[in-house]
This record gives sequence, C-alpha cells and structure tokens, in this order.
Amino acid sequence: MAAVVGFDPFVPQIFRIANVRRELSDTVTLSLKPVSGARPAFAPGQFNMLYVFGVGEVPISMSGDRTDDDNFVHTVRDVGAVSGAIAKLKIGAAIGVRGPFGTSWPVGGAEGRDIIIVAGGLGIAPLRPAIYDFLLNRKRFGRMIILVGSRNPKGLLYRSELEEWRRRLDIDVEVTVDHADADWRGNVGVVPSLIPHVAFDPQKTMALVCGPEVMMRFTVNALREAGIADDRIYLSMERNMKCAIGLCGHCQFGPAFVCKNGPVMRYDKIASVFAVREL
Repeated sequence: MAAVVGFDPFVPQIFRIANVRRELSDTVTLSLKPVSGARPAFAPGQFNMLYVFGVGEVPISMSGDRTDDDNFVHTVRDVGAVSGAIAKLKIGAAIGVRGPFGTSWPVGGAEGRDIIIVAGGLGIAPLRPAIYDFLLNRKRFGRMIILVGSRNPKGLLYRSELEEWRRRLDIDVEVTVDHADADWRGNVGVVPSLIPHVAFDPQKTMALVCGPEVMMRFTVNALREAGIADDRIYLSMERNMKCAIGLCGHCQFGPAFVCKNGPVMRYDKIASVFAVREL
C-alpha cells in the first residue's frame, strides 16, 4: 500500500458513491471516489473498513481493478445492519473509508507457475482483483484455471464476466452449482469436486482460494490430494474485524490476527488452527 500523508488508521476518510451496480437481489457493487485527494493504492486481496455514519463499520474486500486509479470498488452482500445500510446507499451518498489494510494475494510470486483459483459464493469478489492482475500480465504465467461454485444459478456473481473469461482461449473456467434449476446446463456439485477434472502441473502450481470456511477446508484437501504443496496454497480468511490494525483482538485466529497477518494467509502457516472448526 502506498503511504498516505496524514493517514490515521482510526479516522475514516470521506468518499462518495460514484456508481451502484445491482449484482443479485441482495448484492451490489459500489464504486467509491474520494471527496478530496487521490485514491490510495491497494494490492489484490486487501480490504477496507467501510463506515456508514450513525450505523457502524464493516470490513469489505476490494473487488475491483487496482489499475483503476479513481475508485475503490467493493461488492457488498446485505447480511446485517451495516452491510444492509451500505447496500442501500445511492449515488452521491457519503461513506467513511479506512484502509487499505491486510495482506495480499501473491500475484508477483506466481510468475512462471500454473494458477488455480477456487471461489465459493461471494468469495469470487476478493479474488477478482487478482484475476485482473493475472489477465493483465497473462504471458507471465502458465495455465490459468478459475473454478467457481454457487449454491444455485441465481446466486452466481459476475456472471457476464465469467462468460467473457470462458470465451478466452488462454483460461480454463468451470462453474458449478450445488442445486440446479430447469434451465441450468452446467456442472452440478460442490466446487472442490471440479479439481480432479482440470489439468495442471501440481509441482509448479499456486492455488488461491476464497469462500465459506467449510468449502475452503474441502478445497484444501482436494488441492493437497492433487499434489499441490502446502506452501503454495493461499486462503483468504474472514473474521470479525474492528480496529483493522491488530490492536483490539476481535479477529484473533490462533496466534495471528486476520486484519494484520491476513486476510490472505499461506496454508502451511495456519494448517494447525485451520483444521479446528469454528475457531
């Protein structure tokens, strides 16, 4: 993250909603533009704390292209008081932003390797900035595989983009749903079940995974069974983050803090605590 003069991690900076895109019935993508100054730089995988005045604050991962110098882009699902208030904001409304915070996907460290990206549900949102980076520098990487899972076809995020990526000849994209409807013609089943059916070299593959924790546990097992080493599997963890700088302790995850040591964590560093359910 680029240094910001006068940046106080506890004080929200004022942004305004520049654009609202309805993704699903309960999910929107917001473009946020600073009221003054430049938008801080961010790395794929990082997050902001978004503050609705009079309501509260929640951590939301970046979901846009980091080369867009004008806006922060966040995809938000209405699942609580604060996220619900954010999802209802209109163009021109003010919102407080603290960040960017946290660790990022190891895009640079993946050069020369095959890439497998596994997303479940809303997990595609924190992975999308990394996908943009990989596509921008496509020739620097080997095979690129994107596996996306959803509970049902109506819950698929970024459907038009997924279709656009599938039309490319240099990416393998597979989408699956837990429960199909009468119009669905794709895969049916959980997303880890796709891993044995895609081709990659496990000795030189890096995996990026984000989704519900139970989905990530099964995905890690499938990746390891396919031969990918623990130190080349990266996960984006979610916890109840409050301060975002490792002081309050709300997001403690074993000996680490998700806001400071994550949200992107290498599997071999957290394997002992990741296996503990509901930790």
